[in-house]
Amino acid sequence: MKFETKAVHAGDRKRNGDGRFIPVTTPIYPSASFVYESAAQLDRVLGKEEAGFCYARYDNPTNAALEELVTELEGGAGTLACSSGMMALNVAILAALLDRRKSVLAANALYGATTSLLTKILEPFGIEVEFIDICDTQAVIARLEETRPGCLVLETISNPLLRVPEIDKLAAGAKAVGVPVVVDNTFATPLLVRPIELGASMSVQSATKFLSGHGDVTGGLITADAEYIGVVRSMSRTFGPSLGPFESYLTMRGIKTFPLRMERQCANACRIAQWLGSHPRVSKVHYLADPKHPDTAAIRRLLAEGLYGAIVSFEIKDAGKEDVLRFMDRLRLVVSATSLGDVHSLLLYPLIASHRDLSPKQRERMGIHDGFVRLCAGIEAAEDIIADLEQALG
Repeated sequence: MKFETKAVHAGDRKRNGDGRFIPVTTPIYPSASFVYESAAQLDRVLGKEEAGFCYARYDNPTNAALEELVTELEGGAGTLACSSGMMALNVAILAALLDRRKSVLAANALYGATTSLLTKILEPFGIEVEFIDICDTQAVIARLEETRPGCLVLETISNPLLRVPEIDKLAAGAKAVGVPVVVDNTFATPLLVRPIELGASMSVQSATKFLSGHGDVTGGLITADAEYIGVVRSMSRTFGPSLGPFESYLTMRGIKTFPLRMERQCANACRIAQWLGSHPRVSKVHYLADPKHPDTAAIRRLLAEGLYGAIVSFEIKDAGKEDVLRFMDRLRLVVSATSLGDVHSLLLYPLIASHRDLSPKQRERMGIHDGFVRLCAGIEAAEDIIADLEQALG
């Protein structure tokens, strides 16, 4: 089946109960535990000798349906639904390091909370962390061969600078020295890129964003290959990162229209980026369709044809923090909030939000200047989004 068809049908219409009917949409199962006609059957389910559900921290029918759906979209061996994208990333990294050297080689341009996870949580627990220019493929492969870290961590499209590494080549280099690769696929989504198919061990994404798509879910997903899905699920039984069944239901509902929304958002982002490129108050635009993008070769080779993502980052000329805050206050249609991927357009100021916890020097090294903002195009009419940006920029 095509991707769009899988998004509508995968995971749903399971026969349950006495089998007299099949619900068209997977129901919400809020039960904390499940009983069977005999204790012997419960014993078999708890021992994984028979398929079934026993305790919500282990599994849940609503979550299982979402996990089946996302596995189909990502092309992996299985998926775990978690309470947030950051929880999913945390579990994925720990799963990769479980029986390996406790060290991480990571991209030097990452979501601020990911950098904080690595440096403020994992490092104090004794896990070594090294950052590297993930778009310098040969340097990364050389470092993998030299240090053989516990895992490699990167983003499909980096947040918020929109760099695109050669995931397939990096994964091949990592595999050659036995290093698992964890990829945050939130910005790209499985519509644009499927990291498992490119050789990654685990693909992580925030269900809060494009997949659910309506600003009403907080969740995360780990899709793993055959080697790591068992480790991820085993860890989750003890760790307890479970997504609630209502959130799983909302995410499944959102995914049914996700391909349509994402295509519209990508088209809107293209038009917005082109308009911003000629605006006198904008000094620089970051967007994947730009023929001058430093990773154009990787973008054309790895991303779905004609889809360049919904994120446009740009720099307001000679703007300081107060200038950007005034610009945000003047917006009327575009929502200034700390998220992305909703049906409405969202603007984020990394200095006060996603990269707030990084020092000014760290942000400067990453290329995140005081006038830098990140826009996620929604599904509104592109003309209306542009008109709002125009009046706010002045």
